[in-house]
Amino acid sequence: MEFITNRLLFIAFFMMVIHAIDTVAYATRLSGARVGYLASAFSLFNILVIFSRMSNMIQQPLTGSLVDLAGKNGTLESLLLVEQQYRFIIASATIGTISGMLLFPTFVALFSRALFHLSLEKGSIPRLLMKLFSITYIKRAWKHRKFPRLSYLKEIKIQYFTLSLFLSNICITAIYTVGVLSSLFAALLIPENASTAIMASGLINGVATILIFLFVDPKIAILADEVSNKQGSYIKLKTVTLTMITSRLLGTVLAQVIFIPSAYYVAWFTKFLL
Repeated sequence: MEFITNRLLFIAFFMMVIHAIDTVAYATRLSGARVGYLASAFSLFNILVIFSRMSNMIQQPLTGSLVDLAGKNGTLESLLLVEQQYRFIIASATIGTISGMLLFPTFVALFSRALFHLSLEKGSIPRLLMKLFSITYIKRAWKHRKFPRLSYLKEIKIQYFTLSLFLSNICITAIYTVGVLSSLFAALLIPENASTAIMASGLINGVATILIFLFVDPKIAILADEVSNKQGSYIKLKTVTLTMITSRLLGTVLAQVIFIPSAYYVAWFTKFLL
């Protein structure tokens, strides 16, 4: 069996897009606080998150097909092949996050204008999309492209850095990144309980999503509210936001470390579900 296949490249590209979207989604809060459309920014953020989660659900069957193809052989070589392919997919998540970080300044500018046009369209997302994807607005968007510069980081204040938030997001991102992959790999480790192991992926991702909305999102939302109400510092919000996307990157790296241990944990945990 080949290591690099068209199927694997397509799945890796899908994963890269998902993590790029998750990364640039943080730009909506900065844009909303800057232009004063915070509620609209949260709506746009939720749309991006839903799109990302839906994309993740679409790629799951494709990723599972790699297990099916390897399962026909059932050898140690096929097991190692799937591990290498899944690590390649995790690496694509890291590349996607880096791509999102490089595009971050551009999307802060684009989302600021998108929020303004969303208010003009009275909150109609379909009409907004029709306008934004017209040739005229695509040309305008190209003119607003920005690339990361050192000057962008000079405004960052170290006193606004929150270690607990940083570490929490690293762990949550790592769990979310390997949730599906670990469950599918566990199905190879325990073929007799394969269905149970695969279904555990939804539970893992669900827990990761709950943790994000319990421990991460509320803190950023409060900071954005304070900035919007002229009670907080935009620099603080910017610092925390950059902390979040940096911790996302490190989370995808940590995912490489916990991938196999997570698969064995899922295999062990399935015993209590039978």
